[in-house]
This record gives sequence, structure tokens and C-alpha cells, in this order.
Amino acid sequence: MKGVQTTRKTSGRSRPASQTYDHIIAERKRREQLSQQFVALSAIVPGLKKMDKTSVLGDTIKYLKHLQQREKELEEQATKQTMESVVLVKKSQLLLEDEGESSDQQEGCSNEQPLPEIEAKMCDKHILLRILCEKHRGVLVRILSEMDKLNLDVINTSVAPFGSLTLDITIITEVSSTKAQLT
Repeated sequence: MKGVQTTRKTSGRSRPASQTYDHIIAERKRREQLSQQFVALSAIVPGLKKMDKTSVLGDTIKYLKHLQQREKELEEQATKQTMESVVLVKKSQLLLEDEGESSDQQEGCSNEQPLPEIEAKMCDKHILLRILCEKHRGVLVRILSEMDKLNLDVINTSVAPFGSLTLDITIITEVSSTKAQLT
């Protein structure tokens, strides 16, 4: 019988020998590729003690769960840190300047007037300023003028007297994107 291909019977079906050979080659390639992927996976996952496939998969699952937990912790930490607080000037941190400085540098800040306490909190583009300063005529106008120079849009301002000589000024500002682009 020339020209007749032999067939192999597998589980009730007949296959030509060439198809069986192709299937065997494809299965070998699949297993080789799978082995290469396990080697690559074992190179990525830190702290593997055993290199068998079961251990690699088990340790990879543990490592991924650890990474997910770490991601949650970092996200929680990041949301807590979106509100940053900085005390810019505190009276107790005030240092005396050298006496040899010129009067131009000391203008606007005499030795008799203490510096204000300034606290700033930042959240995204918003800034909350709290200023405790001595009560003087035009102090709020000067502060708002400085805000404008710094490209800050004032959203809300609150001024309350604190005692007879002090003002408690609270200002909520937003970083102006249009003003920043124009300058």
C-alpha cells in the first residue's frame, strides 16, 4: 500500500501521523515557553527559597498580596499627607539681626513691633493662611496685595480681633493658573 499514511488511534479518533507529530511539537513548545515564563517569574519575585513551579506560584501569590497591602498603606498615607501644614514665622523663633545692617533693610520691621505668627496649610491648589499680627491700619490691604503678587486668588477672608491689640486673619487662597501663565 503505497501512498497511504498510517494513522494512530487515540481515544476513539484516528489522526494522521503528521498531525500527531505537529501536536507533539506544539506541546513541547508550549511547555518550553511555560518553563521560560516560570524562570522569568522566579527572577522577579524576591526571596524565593525553592524553584519548583508550585513554590514559585505560591510565593508569587504571597508577594502580590504583600504588594497590594503595601499599595493600600501608601495610598492611605498619601491621602493623609495631602494636607500639609507649615508654620512660617513664630515669635518664639525670632532671632535678632546684626546691628550693622542698613536702615533700608530694617524698614517696615522695627525692633519694637514683633513679627506676626503665620501658619500655612496646603491642599492641592488651595492654601489656608492663618496670621496672628498686631492691629494696624491697612495691614489686611498689604497682605492681600502680597497675595496678588504671588499669583494667589483669594477665595475667602476672615478677620477677627483677638484682644485689643491683635488681629486673627484667616485667608483661603488658590494658586491662579491664569495669572501664572500671564507673567
